[in-house]
Amino acid sequence: MDSVKFTKMKDGSQEDYLLLDKYEQEYINGTASRILNFMSKLNSTLEGYKITRLEHSLQTATRASNDEASEEMIVAALLHDIGDALAPLNHAEYAAAILKPYVSEKTHWIVEKHGEFQMYYYAHHLGKDRNLRDKYKDHKYYKDTLEFCENWDQTSFDPNFKSLSLRDFEPIVKKIFSRKPYSS
Repeated sequence: MDSVKFTKMKDGSQEDYLLLDKYEQEYINGTASRILNFMSKLNSTLEGYKITRLEHSLQTATRASNDEASEEMIVAALLHDIGDALAPLNHAEYAAAILKPYVSEKTHWIVEKHGEFQMYYYAHHLGKDRNLRDKYKDHKYYKDTLEFCENWDQTSFDPNFKSLSLRDFEPIVKKIFSRKPYSS
């Protein structure tokens, strides 16, 4: 494999950066495959749950699919908790950052905020504010995020639910991640 000639970025030539750009584009094109591989390894969970993180993700995406959500939203439902393994304290923002270049503003916002919205179901049991989501009640995607959580996310911890497989979602994950990135 070719490599750059520089050891400091400021010393790089156009040839160096064209080479790096070529490799970066190839790497970007493999994003969907890396995500699917990572998801396939989410076979463990935090203690106490009846299902794995992977199964939770599959259930959430299957419910979105069953409700005939857009492909973008189904992929978002599949990946909404991908950050749990590496960023448990800000998993929603982590997942949203992964999706951001490939999804609409609405889908990004729903994923980014779903963690705060999910607190409605449990925060009061821990002495915390279950209505933290209310600070967003005038936001244009508030109702959409409520529905995401109520219909798909919070209901997806059922060991008896029949989910689609990760392989079933592979074509739409690859389709979404092969899109031309949205402008930032």
